[in-house]
Amino acid sequence: MADCLFCSIVAGELPATVVREDDLTLAFRDLNPQAPTHVLVITKAHHPDVAELAATDPDGLTALHRTAAAVAADEGVDRSGWRLVFNTGADAGQSVPHVHGHVLGGRYLEWPPG
Repeated sequence: MADCLFCSIVAGELPATVVREDDLTLAFRDLNPQAPTHVLVITKAHHPDVAELAATDPDGLTALHRTAAAVAADEGVDRSGWRLVFNTGADAGQSVPHVHGHVLGGRYLEWPPG
């Protein structure tokens, strides 16, 4: 999608600090981290949100989850605990209309967030 921020990152048109990449997914550091580990995991193919991804490309959803788990292991938070968050829609705080999961960890993550 021509005007999508994350599609521009996938295309190499915008910089990102990439931590993991495979044929279907890309993982990179969030520019405004909310935890010591805060990595965004996206599909390379454009999907507007996780609900649409699940409905149209379940293999892509599985790949995204596998990449998130690998990022958690790479970052060393797989044993202490990590969170995978998807914001879907404006009211949930989704600011980029391209599916992305936030891998968060590296500190105690209080719930509900405060």
